[in-house]
Amino acid sequence: MLLGLTPTRRLLSHRRCLLQCRSIRSENTATSAALDSVLSAFRSICGDDGVSLGEAVREQHGKDESVHRCCPPDVVLFPRCVEDVSALAKVCHSHHLPIIPFGTGTGLEGGVGAVKGGVCFSLRNMDQVLDLHQEDFDVTVEPGVTRKALNAYLRDTGLWFPVDPGADASLCGMAATSASGTNAVRYGTMRENVLNLEVVLADGTIIHTAGKGRRPRKTSAGYNLTNLFVGSEGTLGIITKTTLRLYGIPEAMVSAVCSFPSVQAAVDSTVQVLQAGVPIARIEFLDDVMIDACNRFSSLSYPVTPTLFLEFHGSERSLEEQVNTTEDITQSNGGSDFQWARDAETRNRLWKARHDAWYAALALRPGSKAYATDVCVPLSRLPQIIVETKEDLIENRLTGPIAGHVGDGNFHCLMVVDPSDPEELHRVHLFTERLARRALAMDGTCTGEHGVGIGKRALLCEEMGHMAIKVMHDLKNALDPKNLMNPGKILQPREL
Repeated sequence: MLLGLTPTRRLLSHRRCLLQCRSIRSENTATSAALDSVLSAFRSICGDDGVSLGEAVREQHGKDESVHRCCPPDVVLFPRCVEDVSALAKVCHSHHLPIIPFGTGTGLEGGVGAVKGGVCFSLRNMDQVLDLHQEDFDVTVEPGVTRKALNAYLRDTGLWFPVDPGADASLCGMAATSASGTNAVRYGTMRENVLNLEVVLADGTIIHTAGKGRRPRKTSAGYNLTNLFVGSEGTLGIITKTTLRLYGIPEAMVSAVCSFPSVQAAVDSTVQVLQAGVPIARIEFLDDVMIDACNRFSSLSYPVTPTLFLEFHGSERSLEEQVNTTEDITQSNGGSDFQWARDAETRNRLWKARHDAWYAALALRPGSKAYATDVCVPLSRLPQIIVETKEDLIENRLTGPIAGHVGDGNFHCLMVVDPSDPEELHRVHLFTERLARRALAMDGTCTGEHGVGIGKRALLCEEMGHMAIKVMHDLKNALDPKNLMNPGKILQPREL
């Protein structure tokens, strides 16, 4: 690996080898001096405790929750403010060191792996809620603030931030991957809920994508730089602040569970509920395998058939209308009577079970690993793709319980696989490729909310086409001509 690195990057890797071998002798005085100069520059910016070369810390920051192998950085930095991030980026830029931003490590596509070595910027110490404007329904947060921490901060204001990917992810990390979750059918994804971003570019320049301090509810001023960086996965810059839309906590919330005789009936109901204009807050699909796993893992007792978890938000009167319309639709498709979760404790238990689907799937095969697919299709194609996917799983003897945000046309197969079985791993790989291309053939996307990361770069090319990928490369080159920002993610190497 060292042969392909620039001198300074070779120095960092060389220092790592020296540390691992517990050797303090340098073979070259000039090399040692240059290396110490870089590390000294880092320490002068964020202090001795803000620089880590420890193997355990580096490995912790070289892997997310995906199946992709750990790729630890050469050094981990812990900046405390945007000025630190900018100064550290300038050092990395001058020495041609790759930069990998790190939030909470809850990603699912290998986005934090240091595939070309370099420097990890761990942003956990930047954890302040900076500006809350209750009357304007917006807030600005640093990258160390997670969604649960923000909602705890907002608890007494009557406001909340509803985008909910399940994991307690960093809000700036959620912006970087354009995350969404169970509430997106009502409240939108991160892309619809970010008003402004503060971003540090590869050379240390600090920009504000909508203008410094600006937070209008809408704008048509210039290029949409905010949405350029939302979903960029750290490849264009480091997000150091995000200004977010907030919402009033609904007067009333009620959740329900409805079982169906078939996958087709459950998904048809979803489409019909949305076509009827019901402003449903959550509508989640679990197939029979998934609901069985959740029953076992979360001590539930729902029928082991295709199931919808639903949630309604609004006034007491509007809820009654929403529920009546939805019940009529589900029953016309053979759905069961609703099982209600009205109080907060019961509702939270229900949705915790949904969010624990990943762990419930893993519990089906102890010692296994899981990989979540993430396709999304137009609503009208949803019944067909789920039915075909179930048939594909059965035909190829694969364990892949299905759960999804079907109100958006987005669903996940939680592929549970024996990591020591090469033949099964190969079958899973072929299945995920077929599923992604099935979604593309139905005018959908290979990733609805997890991002591209390492594993979907080829699929992105198929989805976007040659000219769109060329424009992406041109944008990347304009903002990061040295290819230092999270290299190896989203885009494949450019063909010469």
